[in-house]
Amino acid sequence: MALRINDIAPDFTADTSVGPISFHDWIGDSYAILFSHPKDFTPVCTTEFGAVAQLAGEFAKRNTKVIGISVDGVTEHMAWKKDIESFAGAPATFPIIADDGLKVAKLYDMLPADAYLPDGRTPADSQTVRTTFIISPDKKVQLMLIYPMTVGRNFDEILRALDAIQAGAKNPIATPANWKPGDDVIVKTSVSTADARVKFGEVNEIFPYLRTIKAPK
Repeated sequence: MALRINDIAPDFTADTSVGPISFHDWIGDSYAILFSHPKDFTPVCTTEFGAVAQLAGEFAKRNTKVIGISVDGVTEHMAWKKDIESFAGAPATFPIIADDGLKVAKLYDMLPADAYLPDGRTPADSQTVRTTFIISPDKKVQLMLIYPMTVGRNFDEILRALDAIQAGAKNPIATPANWKPGDDVIVKTSVSTADARVKFGEVNEIFPYLRTIKAPK
């Protein structure tokens, strides 16, 4: 059955570039971003891993751990990591899961359950394994993004979405189209305008169902 928003992210144990982990234990009380790749030593994925390395401080500020996954083994990951760090000019300190047996890819519905990748497989064989998950500290899936092979992920957008998720976890608000941190936010429809004024102060009622406020501190 396909994963959906608010499902519990499946737990698993796996070898990684920093040693064995149990996924839920590794997340702990943090948010987590799991981003998957179809193969090591591929051009788009190298730029993406490099972008994550450069943004390590931004993720840390948001109490967010980042973990990559690729359908190769730890030996390949460690060799590829040198290219990633050379390209990024930054250390890639986040773990990379070794999923050469496709256990995690199937568990997270990135591949059909009966998928079998041949020896000598190419990225085209595992191209559906290009997914990003944001997972909250309660281990629930908050966001899923799936990209084609030729389109590099926009990690500024992933940070923006993470900020929006975290803002909505703290207050009964939602974020409008193209929202950025600091912009006005939307009062959830479950909150009356009167209650919103008590909680937040000034409320801009555009329509009875669309009310905006200054972003809570």
